[in-house]
Amino acid sequence: MPETRDDWSAWISREERRSDRLTPALAARWLATFDLPTSTEGALPQGIHFCLCTPDAPTAALGADGHPARDETPDSFFPPVPLPRRMWAASDVHFLAPIAIGASIERTSRIASITPKSGKSGEMVFVEVAHETRADGTLAVRETQTLVYREAAATDAPLQPPPRGEHRFGAGEWQSHRALEPGEPLLFRFSALTFNSHRIHYDLPYARGIERYRGLVVHGPLMASLLLQLAGPLSRFSFRAVSPAIAGEPLHLVVREDGGALTLGAFAEDGRQIVSAEGSR
Repeated sequence: MPETRDDWSAWISREERRSDRLTPALAARWLATFDLPTSTEGALPQGIHFCLCTPDAPTAALGADGHPARDETPDSFFPPVPLPRRMWAASDVHFLAPIAIGASIERTSRIASITPKSGKSGEMVFVEVAHETRADGTLAVRETQTLVYREAAATDAPLQPPPRGEHRFGAGEWQSHRALEPGEPLLFRFSALTFNSHRIHYDLPYARGIERYRGLVVHGPLMASLLLQLAGPLSRFSFRAVSPAIAGEPLHLVVREDGGALTLGAFAEDGRQIVSAEGSR
């Protein structure tokens, strides 16, 4: 693989523009996915931007994992990093204006940085993407998203995350707590809303046999959306993936606030941290 970020220098500052509309039908599907009250007008809760201006690569242009394939052509927005495993590692989001049902959406995305790293888990490449989402011409969301590309796991590697331990999560130190078990229908609907065909979210034999997860993996932005709903409107929200969440297993979402600064998180039943997050009003 290339050893320095200069090998992908042509991709730095590469831009992609997409347009969309928050139609009443999309709003209804999003609200139904999260079991939220139906609405035909007004602004939707924060997190709807994850489902706007989604990728639309043809099916024939998808890679073996379900993500759009990357190559050397000018049409490839993402650099052709030769590492096969892709994860949404983190996001830093600034909410600047609400997004109302019926709004016309324009999103500009720019490759901000490409950083190779080596660690105990092998070679990795971190790609930062800066997004600006406008609703009816008003800047509504500014987000920096961090993706990580990794080496493939060995075919006999232990399944991740490890089996659940004997400890149990305690919510005593948190002010708000919601427990749920995200199941296959929720993962399917969120994949459909985001046009995300990464097979770890719906193809159990692939998730286990190829990417070596213990089960279907819950989407990072799905958990981020649930945390935003628990916390209420924020001006800034950042989250980082710590460990995979597995479909059908208990998930604990928690929030603690001190003077307008919020600490948020998602935890497994045995206390393993899944998502680390913070925010401000």
